[in-house]
Amino acid sequence: MSEQDEHAAKASAGAALASRAASVEAGVVSARGSGPGGRPSFDLVAMPWLPVQQADGAVEEVSLLGLFEQADSLRRLVGDVPTQEIALLRLLLAILYDALDGPAEVEDWEDLWVSPRPFAPVADYLARHRDRFDLFHPERPFYQVAGLRTDKGEVAPLARIVADVPVGEPFFAMRRPGVETLSYAEAARWLVHTHAYDTSGIKPAMVGDKRGKAGKVYPLGVGSLGNLGGVFAEGATLRETLLLNLIALEETGADWDTSAGEDMPVWRRPAPLGPGERDGAGGPARPAGLRDLYTWQSRRIRLHTEDGAVTGVVLGYGDPLTLAAPWKLEPMSSWRRSEAQEKKQGRSPVYTPLRHDPSRAAWRGLGSLLPARRQVADDGKRGEPDRILRSGITRWFTQVITTSELPPGTLVRLHLVGAVYGTQQSVIDEIVDDSVILPVITLHEADPVYGAAAVDAVSDAALAVGALGQLAGNLARAAGSDPTTPVAAARDLGFGALDGPYRAWLKDLLAFPDLETARRQWRETVREHLERLSRQLLDSTGPAADEGRMIDVPGQGSRLMDTGRAEQWFRARLYKVLGPPPSRPTTVPVPAQPGPRLADPNRAESAR
Repeated sequence: MSEQDEHAAKASAGAALASRAASVEAGVVSARGSGPGGRPSFDLVAMPWLPVQQADGAVEEVSLLGLFEQADSLRRLVGDVPTQEIALLRLLLAILYDALDGPAEVEDWEDLWVSPRPFAPVADYLARHRDRFDLFHPERPFYQVAGLRTDKGEVAPLARIVADVPVGEPFFAMRRPGVETLSYAEAARWLVHTHAYDTSGIKPAMVGDKRGKAGKVYPLGVGSLGNLGGVFAEGATLRETLLLNLIALEETGADWDTSAGEDMPVWRRPAPLGPGERDGAGGPARPAGLRDLYTWQSRRIRLHTEDGAVTGVVLGYGDPLTLAAPWKLEPMSSWRRSEAQEKKQGRSPVYTPLRHDPSRAAWRGLGSLLPARRQVADDGKRGEPDRILRSGITRWFTQVITTSELPPGTLVRLHLVGAVYGTQQSVIDEIVDDSVILPVITLHEADPVYGAAAVDAVSDAALAVGALGQLAGNLARAAGSDPTTPVAAARDLGFGALDGPYRAWLKDLLAFPDLETARRQWRETVREHLERLSRQLLDSTGPAADEGRMIDVPGQGSRLMDTGRAEQWFRARLYKVLGPPPSRPTTVPVPAQPGPRLADPNRAESAR
């Protein structure tokens, strides 16, 4: 076939696929689908199954082809749970990497960014591989193993693949409670999610899996994303989101030039997966690159259907994700150096994923995301590796901003998502979902002053909130109470009060005339909120705290602690952290004399 004929054939296939998709989304084809002989069929290329948010906020489902064709007018992906969004995003990125066979270099990415149709090759690609995207293909069902079964032929309930958060309480935003049945579209989404976030624990052995013992396979860990502190970027549209996370292959840290023939998504592998672990060269299989990693089959699954719906699942262990240095390939997580793992493995450095703390807002962890100077605790000793490694996504932004003409005021949302497991990782206890909007200039490595300003503002907030916690603790000690709970509660109040103001300040960072003005404004915002909270704490104290008691102060011995001294220490510490208020003298104020502060007349009267 000549090159011209081949091009014409691709165009014809793409046009036919587009026509099919238009018919489906117009309601011509049944959403249940059927194949030859009445077998179930669900074409993920043409049938709507991906939830997306329109520019006006409306949510609808689109097909794979529809998503790429409409990406410029769509706001974002919307998962049934937050972790579903990152799992689906990685699937879409794998399709893009394979359809574009790149981008190889930053210059190739820049061409895509300015192109009016950056995803044009995707339609032909999906047409060529369309049978591999059939959810119920008889030989190669999408993300599944045909004929997968246990020795006894059991079919597990759908609760095994539908994430409940917290345990036992359905956490659904897009469908009715209950998991007796799933539509084909819903089942497809949870299928992708299961490979990424399935729990650990004992699972049934599949026929043909050599790892089985007495019909069981003992715990092999959670899904491929379960241990990560997931990080990805969001732009103003889904088109921007896809491109912002489409890291140029030369920047991924993988040997992309030597492993190009081996790095492929699972649907392009020559042979279908079997029930057991996939063999690699000289041992267990390892991802050859991002296409392989983003479609990693951590589980062996077969969906069970009855009467046009999915009613059960066969679920077992698949390929454990084993990498000698995962921080070099996996771009969607930050990493923390682990001395324990270094001792265990006998090598250095070794990094483990920096997982998200569900009690800590995303902006409080900016130090691990931005290329600004890091906290002392994050830097290794002279000549040693860093304690914290930024995620590949944020390092990629650094490269793009430095070499391209991306406007410095462009706003990007860093989205943090992850699962918190409990009881030996056999259940999902909680899902972390937070984000922070910031101008891309804060990610600039060659000129990190804006990133440093953002990190310094977080440090100001943390130190000031620490002063508020100290005030609450000292008031409790003055009253003879345990300070632990009051300190924690005051810190939560402080960070909660500063959450919205910090996000707004960071988003508008470039609107200030200079960084000195920006930081001064932020410090005054912090002072205003924490002084208000301190007044609430002081007003809530009782006569016992006003009278005070002797406490042991580290380095100072036994000291009287009462309401007046607690307030004095708070104001001195706030002054040290935030500096003097702009309307007051710059000299250090003379401390008030220790002792009870003037009590409110009403409270004094009631105390008599």
